[in-house]
Amino acid sequence: MRTNFQRKVYRIVRKIQKGKTLSYKEIARKLKTSPRAIGQALASNKNQKVPCHGVIMSSGKLGGYNKGIKKKIKLLRKEGLKIKKGKIILG
Repeated sequence: MRTNFQRKVYRIVRKIQKGKTLSYKEIARKLKTSPRAIGQALASNKNQKVPCHGVIMSSGKLGGYNKGIKKKIKLLRKEGLKIKKGKIILG
């Protein structure tokens, strides 16, 4: 069962377009909470319509993913993002 907070997080994450990312910190600012709380909400996500793989650390590092980091890398690369040493390469 989802909490009201999780629903708010998922609503924001659903808006991430393919090939784009948002940081835990950016989402946390919108909801006036901590990046850690965002990560905890996403860790329990089972809905494939919520593209959690598009949420990264503000440093560009990938962070976690409940289906494993290899799957996250595969999904992000499929969307056209470049990744090197566990970090998104901009430009």
